[in-house]
Amino acid sequence: METQKKAREHNLRRIVDDIGAAFGMGAIGGSVVHFIKGTQSSPNGRRFVGGAQAVSMNAPRIGGSFAVFGGLFSAFDCTMVYIRKKEDPWNSIVAGAATGGFLSMRQGLAAASRSALMGGLLLALIKGVH
Repeated sequence: METQKKAREHNLRRIVDDIGAAFGMGAIGGSVVHFIKGTQSSPNGRRFVGGAQAVSMNAPRIGGSFAVFGGLFSAFDCTMVYIRKKEDPWNSIVAGAATGGFLSMRQGLAAASRSALMGGLLLALIKGVH
C-alpha cells in the first residue's frame, strides 16, 4: 500500500493550530517544572499545596510564552512558503531566525541579531541542512 506524504497547509488555520499546540506543550511542561519547584520550596505538610499553587501561578505564563513563539514561527514559516512557492528546510531556518530576532527586538539591534543567528543555527541543526 502506497502512502503519500501530505503537505501541511499554509494558512491561518495552521497558524492557529500551532499556537494551540505550543500553548499546550508550554503549559504541560511548565506545570511539571513548577510543580516540582513548588513542592521543593514548600514546608513539610504543605508540599502538595505549594506545588499546586506554583502551577496555577506559572503554567499559564509559560504556556503563553510558548504560544507566542509558536505563532510567530508558524506565521514566518507560512510567509516564507508563500514568498518562495516551495517547501524545504530553508523556510523553517529563516522562520527560526526571524522569530528569534523579532522576539529580541526590544533589547536592541545587537541582541536581536544574536538571537536571530542562534534561532537560525538551531533550526539548521534540527532540520539537518545538507
